[in-house]
Amino acid sequence: MEQDYSIVTELPGFRGSEEQLTRLYQRYRFARDFCKDKKVLEVACGGGMGLGYLAKVAKKVVGGDIDKDILKHPLERYEGKDKIKIEEFDAQNPPFEDKSFDVVILYEAIYYLPEPEKFVSEAHRVLRDDGVLLICTANKEWADFNPSPYSTKYFSAQELYSLLKRKFTKVKVLGAFPVSEGGIKNKIVSLIKRTAVTLHLIPKTMRGKEIFKRVFFGELLTLPPEIEDGEVEYSPPVAISSDHPSCQYKVLFFEARA
Repeated sequence: MEQDYSIVTELPGFRGSEEQLTRLYQRYRFARDFCKDKKVLEVACGGGMGLGYLAKVAKKVVGGDIDKDILKHPLERYEGKDKIKIEEFDAQNPPFEDKSFDVVILYEAIYYLPEPEKFVSEAHRVLRDDGVLLICTANKEWADFNPSPYSTKYFSAQELYSLLKRKFTKVKVLGAFPVSEGGIKNKIVSLIKRTAVTLHLIPKTMRGKEIFKRVFFGELLTLPPEIEDGEVEYSPPVAISSDHPSCQYKVLFFEARA
């Protein structure tokens, strides 16, 4: 049965917490520093909310996803934009020539892939010799981690580092959104969330999670069709060790070079 990824994908018009919007912005603000005057491929681009942002500095941006319904959003948003191209393709079989991109991005999607090692190999193939692969993923070692429906495998920092090192000689691991231990409210929310995860009470869809977030985080923000500077603050990810568990961060970033 074909999966409907639209129910688990952040799309324009959905509502989320301020932290959710900040995470979304952080991903592309981090990537932007690698994209100036470069040819960029975002695999599993979803609603394409970062494509226009990256295209402001990149030479060319190609965004693709396996779900054609999800691609309706970026196709409509970026119609007629010469620097942005939208294509439907499988992350594990990108239809591009060898050494055709300077930057390859995969954000919050590697855990959906049946064969993540195949994606890593293909990313290496389509990257130029001085290219870079950027990956962002939820940290499964975070105590409040909640797996997404349709996911096949989540990686720890050590596991994904090891996978990337099979193809890339230089791999850097970074952490983002440090876990806050202080405050009675944080502790109560964390306890409730862990209980809900254990009992499988957290809604499976993005729409369903809006209710859960509204109760615990207050007023929600609408996710934009395209992110912009100035909407939320940016805190860059920080370098962390690949040799030890990284439970103190909610999000992991990886920068891999050949």
